[in-house]
Amino acid sequence: MLTLLDNQKKFFNEHNTKSYEFRIKNLVILREIIKNNETLIKEALYEDLGKSYGESYMTEISMVYSEINYLIKNLKRLMKPKKVKTPISLFKGKSYKVYEPLGNVLIISPWNYPFLLAINPLAGAIASGNTAILKLSEYSKSTSNLILELLNTNFDESFIKVVNGDRSVSESLLNLRFDHIFFTGSTTVGKIVMEKASKHLTSVTLELGGKSPLLILDDANIKLAAKRAVFGKLINAGQTCIAPDYLIINTLRLEEFKKWFIYYVDKFYKDPLNNDTYPKIISEKHFGRLINLLEGEDIILGGKHKKQKLEPTLVQAKKDSSLMSEEIFGPILPVVTYKEENDFLKSFKLKEKPLTMYVFTNDKNKQKEILTNYSSGSIVFNDTLMQFANKNLPFGGVGLSGQGKYHGSETFKTFSHLKSVLNRSTKVDINVRYMPFTDEKIKIIKRLNK
Repeated sequence: MLTLLDNQKKFFNEHNTKSYEFRIKNLVILREIIKNNETLIKEALYEDLGKSYGESYMTEISMVYSEINYLIKNLKRLMKPKKVKTPISLFKGKSYKVYEPLGNVLIISPWNYPFLLAINPLAGAIASGNTAILKLSEYSKSTSNLILELLNTNFDESFIKVVNGDRSVSESLLNLRFDHIFFTGSTTVGKIVMEKASKHLTSVTLELGGKSPLLILDDANIKLAAKRAVFGKLINAGQTCIAPDYLIINTLRLEEFKKWFIYYVDKFYKDPLNNDTYPKIISEKHFGRLINLLEGEDIILGGKHKKQKLEPTLVQAKKDSSLMSEEIFGPILPVVTYKEENDFLKSFKLKEKPLTMYVFTNDKNKQKEILTNYSSGSIVFNDTLMQFANKNLPFGGVGLSGQGKYHGSETFKTFSHLKSVLNRSTKVDINVRYMPFTDEKIKIIKRLNK
């Protein structure tokens, strides 16, 4: 691994990656690789996660196209130096900001969206002029092996290299000195990544998770809320970092929600356990964890399972349950009920800052209250998941749900260093800045800095 990184450092230090032409050329190559292999990508995602071709395209492939196309279209603008005002105290001079590549980056991607969450940050690394080593998950074997084959045969390893393997491979990479590490995964592993990076003072982007609440307030359209809750919770069988992790609803409206929840599960995934369009859990290990989480719980709806598939399941939440302390990462939705909305809103507290919050209400005052009083990576009113699809919105967490942002222009910024530049004239030199500091000079300095 050290030799590989040394070769990439040499390639970067020879300024091969920095030109606009090089970056555009390789973004186009990346896009063409995907276009030419769409069917293979869909097949690999189906083998790993049981995703239908339609879901694979919508939630992974199309999102990658969107990111790459944005970067290609906007790269020249993003790379252009940005002029800023120069104070009169620095007359005569010019000030501007310029984005430069960070250098050699490590991208560690997860198994739940093994194509999207590997290629999107890679596109950002390319657009920003870096070299990259991409470590893929060992759980999504088919997709990881396909990405390795496609990228390693089309890019020089001094520029881009994909490596597969278990935890030991990640550990060996994390012991090396990169210029930036981009990690997507659990908070537990994110802490390890940050600790390793700190030894080299390497900057990190941590895209983690947490327990994202779904609040359905009293004025909400229950039918629409249930429809969008089913969509957000069951995409990828709940194996989504921004999936709703628990539901909060008025006790009096639970039966109505349950009715529409059943209706839309049937409409979207008729007979989920025997439906090829309903995804499976990634591995026996992860499937077993979900089954164990259901032991001793009060199941309101669902709970049946078959061959790594678990029915959409509603559970009456218990305060001391693991379902209310762990990120679920499956099609299980614990339900918390309240009797009086005003009392609930006054007393509700988040244990930690989640990656996102979903709130169904059209009441502007309630929206403002929640927006003001609760911190989360993002907040969505009257929908689920779709904030991820807007390239103009930065994506990322806060606190234990992550640090750093990406998507659209934020992706470019994440893999770049914003360098400040001041260019002073040699023809004009104001003596007020030089010693000795007389009373008159101090008066002038005060005026200049008002």
